[in-house]
Amino acid sequence: MESAGAYGAGKAGSVAFDPVAFFTHPRTVLRLMSWVFSMVVFSCIVNEGYINIGSERLLCVFNNNADACNFGVTIGVLCFLGSIFFLILDVYFPSISSVKDRRRAVLLDLVFSGFASFLWFVGFCFLANQWQATSPDELPLAQGSDAARATIAFCFFSILTWAVLTLSALRRFLTGSNRNLFTWQHLEPPAGSARATPYPIANGATIVTTNPYQAPPFTETLDPQKLTQQRPVAPAF
Repeated sequence: MESAGAYGAGKAGSVAFDPVAFFTHPRTVLRLMSWVFSMVVFSCIVNEGYINIGSERLLCVFNNNADACNFGVTIGVLCFLGSIFFLILDVYFPSISSVKDRRRAVLLDLVFSGFASFLWFVGFCFLANQWQATSPDELPLAQGSDAARATIAFCFFSILTWAVLTLSALRRFLTGSNRNLFTWQHLEPPAGSARATPYPIANGATIVTTNPYQAPPFTETLDPQKLTQQRPVAPAF
């Protein structure tokens, strides 16, 4: 039986890669969603997050605060690259046979996912506060308003996805199990976990059991002739 703290290392390389199972796995779906959300955030800021009012100088739509736009672009690009990295790690994780390397991978995922959740929470609060402080006079013809709202909305969605990834990584790190962790395959139950027959089964003239640990201390060999003998009949009076 595979030990609880092996992170599935005993199954390394035993299952072939299945693209359908991989991309339909809940963890992969969450990573793809996080990847899309981060791309939307920094794309909205880069494309429509800056305006110019009567000059060539570009101003951030979030209360003319350049730090707000820079912060949104930074965490968007960081999580965009991080999602790609962990997707690649998910593919190669089943081939890692070292328990220590698997533990480091799980710990890395836990730290990065937790850090990303914190950054997205800070970014959501910061951008929402700056957008609330922005006056309509600073945005003629409501330039960049849709991009600003989309940025704030997808920052909130990113908090949820990365928080779920953090909780999943934490649970896997504490239990040391590999099910539903990085890999797309489900580990087969160990052979010893099969339910054993509670009573012996007669096979010919020898009593056998399905589990050798539940076998009787002495094997009894029965005589087939004794099995066919009838009970003695009482004499008639």
